[in-house]
Amino acid sequence: MEVMSDAAGSATGDGIVLSGIEQLFRTKDQEVLALTEIDLTISAGEFLVLLGPSGCGKTTLLRIIAGLQQPTNGSVEVGGNSLWRNASRNDAVMAELGVVFQEANLFPWMTIEDNIALPLKLRGVGKSERRKRARELCEMVGITGFEKRWPRELSGGMRQRAAIARALSCRPKILLMDEPFGALDAMTRDQMNSELQRIWMDSGCTVILVTHSIREAVFLADRVLLLSPRPGRMDTIRDIPIARPRDIYVQSMAEFQEIETELRRRLDTFGETTDEGSGS
Repeated sequence: MEVMSDAAGSATGDGIVLSGIEQLFRTKDQEVLALTEIDLTISAGEFLVLLGPSGCGKTTLLRIIAGLQQPTNGSVEVGGNSLWRNASRNDAVMAELGVVFQEANLFPWMTIEDNIALPLKLRGVGKSERRKRARELCEMVGITGFEKRWPRELSGGMRQRAAIARALSCRPKILLMDEPFGALDAMTRDQMNSELQRIWMDSGCTVILVTHSIREAVFLADRVLLLSPRPGRMDTIRDIPIARPRDIYVQSMAEFQEIETELRRRLDTFGETTDEGSGS
């Protein structure tokens, strides 16, 4: 494994520790080893980006951390507590996690406010408190004034803002994001990256994001974890020592471009075709 810089130190507070993670998928006809030899500590409050060639196991690793997929071998601990108890998820740990997917997956028959407040409703939170929290989150993600709108009335970027707000509704300590801006146009994606950085800095939560975009990874991350082709292994861990907050113009800085080129060249050794700002 090539490591460009040291991993973060021991997890504190609500840090995440992955130990010996291996994921084997079995079908009737074959076995596919998706991930192997994943040992990683993610510090509380860190912004970690998972990058790598198509099929390297980025989403699988995110799903494992999210408790959506139990690894074949290895363990996941959050704040010193195991995510799994035999074949059962630890509900106390799961309550600390929020997940955002590429599609916003808002319920079309609910207003934006009701979509955001849904996790609170499922936990038995009263209506007035739910509305107050939803309005706070609308302000945080920049969609104040759209609380009573239907999802179909919002742009793709605004729907993703609502999805992020919903994921934050129960104040998770860890936000897991699987290519949340992959379907957006380039300009909207840049805007959403800036907004996500601001939301992360305001919320103080740990963020783990999967992307195919090298540029997005360098812009957002404290560290980038580059996975090798399948079976996914930890190929490179790269610190991003660029001061925050970062604006869109940071991409023209020599330091930014050097890191982007460094990661692109490593991806190219895997035979991955790269477009401008993308690792796919």
